[in-house]
Parts: sequence; structure tokens; C-alpha cells
Amino acid sequence: MVKAIVLRTAGVNCDAETVHALKLAGADVDLVHVNSLIAGKVTLDSYSILVIPGGFSYGDDLGGGRVLATQLVRKLRGPLDKFVQDGKIVIGVCNGFQVLTQAGLLPGKLDANASGKFECRWVRLKAAPSLFTKNIEYIEMPVAHGEGRVVGDVYDNAVFLYVDSEGEEAEYPANPNGSAHGIAGVVNEKGNVLGMMPHPERNIYTESHPSWTQGHVGGEGLKIYQNAVRYAEEHL
Repeated sequence: MVKAIVLRTAGVNCDAETVHALKLAGADVDLVHVNSLIAGKVTLDSYSILVIPGGFSYGDDLGGGRVLATQLVRKLRGPLDKFVQDGKIVIGVCNGFQVLTQAGLLPGKLDANASGKFECRWVRLKAAPSLFTKNIEYIEMPVAHGEGRVVGDVYDNAVFLYVDSEGEEAEYPANPNGSAHGIAGVVNEKGNVLGMMPHPERNIYTESHPSWTQGHVGGEGLKIYQNAVRYAEEHL
């Protein structure tokens, strides 16, 4: 069975949902505090998938994800680089995406929302081909962040774009943070590290979608985790 590790620390608040989603996707999951990794009580060698979930790690006191990213770079740079170079899978959602960019594991950076305020709503995304998006063309899930505007020349790395109901590039509020080209998620050059602002773990059941009683089938976010687990089963 594919083994996955979900990283937690002070301020992370989507860890339980992420563990649950990975288990539904077929993984054997451990929820591990970052201090256990730093102390060597747990090592990344045992795992094929690493997920950094959403929340507000360390209160985002120095900016979204910066403190946790600094810990990872200074204390776990070697093991993290080996994990990625070995082709293993890394997923960062919302605050986790911020951590991955701050740590240099993904290109570009995330800045404050163009609206100047916290944005929380369901959004529609268009997917580009990647190991994470197999059998996904369009997908809906919620966002909840204050620093999610993707900046930098990363369009070629984009795997999720905010779109409107017609599938065209979205304007605010369908593009909640003002990201250029509506970029909502990116991968690294190798294709095994994913960062995204929307929360797939919050749409893993039919009833997850706010319009499920009107016939909109929810649960689509689970596909992202299933694709990751399936890839790990076949390649790692």
C-alpha cells in the first residue's frame, strides 16, 4: 500500500481532512509533526507522498508559509531534495502551496490578493495534463486565503486555471485573488510537485458541493488524491 505523510505544525488546520481524503484514495497515511521529522524520529524515506495541508502555519506572522518553509529549508533541505529527485510526490494546498514556493520547491511566488482581503468561495477550475489531473477537465472546489495571487513567469507550469462558467479565463470574483492568467495551481519542471490554492480535500463527497441538492455532483477533489496514489502505486 502506498504510504503518505501529512505534515502538521502550529496553525495548520486542514490536516485531518487531508488525512481522510488520502485514506479514501487508498493510501496508508501518517500525520506527523514537523518536529518529529527534524528530530529524526520519522524519515521521509518511508513515504511515497508528502502533503503539506492548508491553514495558517505559525499564524503566517512573517507572511504565508514563511516560517514553516524556513524550517524545511534549514533543517530538512537534503531529505526534501532527495524526495523530489527520486520522483516522489509532493502536494501543497493553500498554505502548503505558499510553503513550497517559499522553500523553492515550486517556481514563482504568492502575493496578497488583489482585492486586499481574505477571499472564501467556490471556484471553477480548468485542468491541464499532469499526473495529478488524469481524467479531469473541469473541477470545482473552495478557496479560502488572503495571499493566493500567483506572480512570476510560471504560466508554462500551470495545471489549474480559474475559469468562468463558459470555461474562459475568469475575472474577479471567479478569479478570487487576481492571479495573472487565472493561475490557481502549478507543478515543478519534473511534474511531481504540485501546489494549488483551492482545497480538494473539501470536496470529496457528493454532499460536499453546496449545490448538491440541485443536482451538482460533488466529490471531484478526491480525484486529485486518487491520481497521486495511483501514480505512486505504478511508478514508485
